[in-house]
Amino acid sequence: MESFSLILAIVVVTALAFDFTNGFHDTANAMATTISTGALKPKVAVAMSAVLNLVGAFLSVEVANTISKGLVDETGIRPEVIFAALVGAILWNLLTWLVGLPSSSSHALMGGLIGATIASAGTGAVHGDVLVTKVLLPAVAAPIVAGVAAMFATRLSYTLGRKADGKAAEKGYRVGQIASAGLVSLAHGTNDAQKTMGIITLALVAGGVVAPDSDPPTWVILSAGLAIALGTYLGGWRIIRTMGKGLTDLQPQQGFAAQTSAATVILASSHLGFSLSTTHSVSGSVMGAGLGRKGGVVRWSTATRMFVAWGLTLPAAALVGALAEYVTGFGDWGTAVVAVFLVASSAAIWKVSRREVVDHSNVNEVEEPPGVVTTAIAVVTPPPASVPAADGLSATIAAPAPAPVAATPEPAAPPAAV
Repeated sequence: MESFSLILAIVVVTALAFDFTNGFHDTANAMATTISTGALKPKVAVAMSAVLNLVGAFLSVEVANTISKGLVDETGIRPEVIFAALVGAILWNLLTWLVGLPSSSSHALMGGLIGATIASAGTGAVHGDVLVTKVLLPAVAAPIVAGVAAMFATRLSYTLGRKADGKAAEKGYRVGQIASAGLVSLAHGTNDAQKTMGIITLALVAGGVVAPDSDPPTWVILSAGLAIALGTYLGGWRIIRTMGKGLTDLQPQQGFAAQTSAATVILASSHLGFSLSTTHSVSGSVMGAGLGRKGGVVRWSTATRMFVAWGLTLPAAALVGALAEYVTGFGDWGTAVVAVFLVASSAAIWKVSRREVVDHSNVNEVEEPPGVVTTAIAVVTPPPASVPAADGLSATIAAPAPAPVAATPEPAAPPAAV
């Protein structure tokens, strides 16, 4: 086996950087509802999620094997291809984090890998059957299954708790929500941390460090778990705000139902080796929980923006990955250009994010923009006229009432005689 080359070291570091962005990008999946309902304080929630993500990274390698052995033909992959794939995934993660949209880090990674692989070795190097059965179909099915399960679980929770003592029931649901949020964090570690393990293992195979069809080495599992845990602890507060308050307003019963449904779907998919998006599962369960409560609503303007981001994730990351692979094909200087572009773009996105800081102190403060119908009505409806009053305040003047029809004047009486 060959020793570590410079490009291979760059790929491993970049993969861990992606894993870090995956952590703070997907913190909302585990803890957004717990924070929004007040079950846990923000800092405590992200610390708990970070520890459980690290533990979950050691529970399974099925998803890692799907990435490293199943999605693309590993025999024709160069380390530069993996690097280009990671560039596409990282930039998409940072852009969607900047605008607060919970898109899929998993699909960003796979989109970048597919685009870079096609640019390097052609479409034949991508295993279409694995892409459809273990990536695309779960992407469609996961939010639907989790949403329907959360909706019925919410209705069941309210039905069973109708006669229970209000404060006691609410306290019980908060405890259950904390437990289910911990389960989602554990499931996130078993699914998303493994994607980075798989991509690093694929790079090691491409660089000749490990044999083909090898499982991830122990140091890869540990480093990937630590990277995603650190990113989770820092917290992607922008996406937590969108997931916890931007989609719907959740009560403890709804938060418990949403988290439990999402955790069940994620753990089942990890066991089957499906490269599932935890973002899709949790978002679907949150919307289902919002619809499950009588009088509950889902803010479809936010949901629509989120759906658009989901649809763009794979092709956008694939396009950036393909372009990055094209530039790295010019040799070492091309790889250096792509690396500088990645660092400069990441720094620019971070600088823009400082214009409006979102952190644990204001994560639950959100104002939903008006919908299309509300905006249209406001445009066509003229505002009432107002004039400044004597005290300097503005007074609204009602429209004048129509003047009554004047009656025919009677003849004046003759003047009295003097």
